[in-house]
Amino acid sequence: MSIAVVTDSTAYLSPEERKKYNIFMIPLSVTLEDGVYEEEIEIQAQEFYDKVRNSKVFPKTSQPPIGKFVELFETLAKDYDEVICIHLSSGISGTFQSALQAGSMVEGIVVHGFDSEISCAPQGYYAIQAAKMAQEGKSSSEILEKLEEIKRQMRAYFIVDDLSHLQRGGRLSSAAALVGGLLQIKPVLHFENKVIVPFEKIRTKKKALNRVEELLAQDAEKYDRLYSMVIHANREREAREWMAKLQEKFPNVAFSLSYFGPVIGTHLGEGSLGLGWVPVSEEEQGV
Repeated sequence: MSIAVVTDSTAYLSPEERKKYNIFMIPLSVTLEDGVYEEEIEIQAQEFYDKVRNSKVFPKTSQPPIGKFVELFETLAKDYDEVICIHLSSGISGTFQSALQAGSMVEGIVVHGFDSEISCAPQGYYAIQAAKMAQEGKSSSEILEKLEEIKRQMRAYFIVDDLSHLQRGGRLSSAAALVGGLLQIKPVLHFENKVIVPFEKIRTKKKALNRVEELLAQDAEKYDRLYSMVIHANREREAREWMAKLQEKFPNVAFSLSYFGPVIGTHLGEGSLGLGWVPVSEEEQGV
């Protein structure tokens, strides 16, 4: 049985990665002052942040039309028996449900959905692991079982410069945003039950980053090897400096650099930083 792996643009996998692992991508869209753009296809992260900085209109995001999924699945049905769809958390987007609905509309191929319950680089990590296993000839049940195992151990935290983006976009409760605004805090946020919630309320960005490092240190001590993703919203230099510091501090952790693209950047805001990690075996460390 041949298996195709599909994800969406919020995994922020490079074209090279998608080609290497044969991963198919469906884009989400962002609406700006001058029009609607499919992220990762019609607009890239740098251009997005430049446009938003010079705009008085708050951007909006939208999930892919169900027809995009139907069209892709119909094409895949010519060469594949099954599809594993890996999408951003169903708690912040309807993309996952659209994929499942489209799958039920297409004959000749079986579509399995995997709700990452997160987004960005961790979502991309799931897609790459699934694609590797598909290339090795693993069954869909084996792949989905492995993804669930990874999910139980995946950790990710992020810090935003301004909570108003999350509150305005409906991805954080008004009460939580109000408290953040009044105290000028830099809360450490994470996904819990598929939605974004404060993990801890901390007063400064430096202390928030230090707290995330402490959480990483706990798992770096607990596990032999970790794979970690440093994620930034148009702050590559700051992210690289943080990553270099972490590499020196945690020799048993392999680090990679990723970014918050237009859709996720709309809700987090420029300047946000994130860190995700997962235990890995020796052969998995060089993902």
